Amino acid sequence: MTQEQALSILKTGANVFLTGEPGSGKTHTINRYVSHLRAHKIEPAITASTGIAATHIGGLTIHSWSGIGIKKNLDKYDLDRIASNERLAKRIRNAKVLIIDEISMLAAETLRSVDLVCREVRQNESEPFGGLQVLLVGDFFQLPPVVKRELESEIGQETLLGDDDNLNKRFAYHSPVWQEARFITCYLSEQYRQDDKDFLSILSAIRRRTYDSTHHAHIEKRRVKENNLRRDITRLFSHNEDVDRINTEELGKLSGHGQVFEMKEIGPALMVATLKKGCLAPEKLVLKKGAKVMFIKNNPAVGFVNGTLGTVSELDLDGYPIIRTRDGREIVAEPMDWTIEENRSVKARVSQVPLRLAWAITVHKSQGMSLDEAVMDLSDVFEFGQGYVA
Repeated sequence: MTQEQALSILKTGANVFLTGEPGSGKTHTINRYVSHLRAHKIEPAITASTGIAATHIGGLTIHSWSGIGIKKNLDKYDLDRIASNERLAKRIRNAKVLIIDEISMLAAETLRSVDLVCREVRQNESEPFGGLQVLLVGDFFQLPPVVKRELESEIGQETLLGDDDNLNKRFAYHSPVWQEARFITCYLSEQYRQDDKDFLSILSAIRRRTYDSTHHAHIEKRRVKENNLRRDITRLFSHNEDVDRINTEELGKLSGHGQVFEMKEIGPALMVATLKKGCLAPEKLVLKKGAKVMFIKNNPAVGFVNGTLGTVSELDLDGYPIIRTRDGREIVAEPMDWTIEENRSVKARVSQVPLRLAWAITVHKSQGMSLDEAVMDLSDVFEFGQGYVA
């Protein structure tokens, strides 16, 4: 399906699951539809399944938008609490279109909880999501929902989700509301990334279960040994402890005292906490000359995107780090803002230089980044989709 065909379906008001391979234009299609809605004086509710994804799109997590928070299951008290919160209720009642990005990481029970909240608050229990148009965006070949292994505190209490065995299943499409809402699957089939056709063909083969010896040989040619690793290439790990260990060790090898950059914040504590968790920028960033860093925000006008790599060359007169990129450009990394907006009004803001140490990062944090090259340690992956995302 082309982007134009998907847009035509969206403009009918149908519920849509927008998906496709990397580079097929999912984000571009969303942006075009949002522009169409705003041109018709409709402000969509833009949300995502995780804090990181939400900060990428300048929206809220679906958990925050709907008021369900960290609850796994809802009871009648929870619904009454949400419906009686005037700010939440007004937001949900006024919405006409709900967009949820990175749907692969949203659990089935969470989607069902959002459905229940929308029906209750909008006083329309007969229609899925209380009559909202819902656009789900993502790729189920990427990272799945995070499932806690320990027992949930809600076990044993009476909830509103029922005893349907499907709710024990993991992905959003296992939720009964997926079928009730009659989502139209719009699979974007055009490919707009032409920079690495061999790599994209491998990803396509994995999706289609046509991965063969030719693809494997191409992967084997990229295998590197530990003692041959270049220090200037970012390493991807599945676990945070490996990332922290590598970055701490490498920073410690550099001489001199580190320059500390502290995050600034404004807004309600819960919203600020959401931004801090999702923006990838550390609250306290220590840099030294020679440190390997990565930009974690997009600013094409200045010359960097989320994933641009470089090295700290010096500090400018205002004390901000000057980053020499891999193509030789020098960019002053001045503080940037991450915000939570509702109806085009900023509700919370954090500000920090848009950098993090980049000798190593986790696969989870790399989702959505554009890396020119990386070394992937997949020896300890623990989740479906980690290898594919890396």
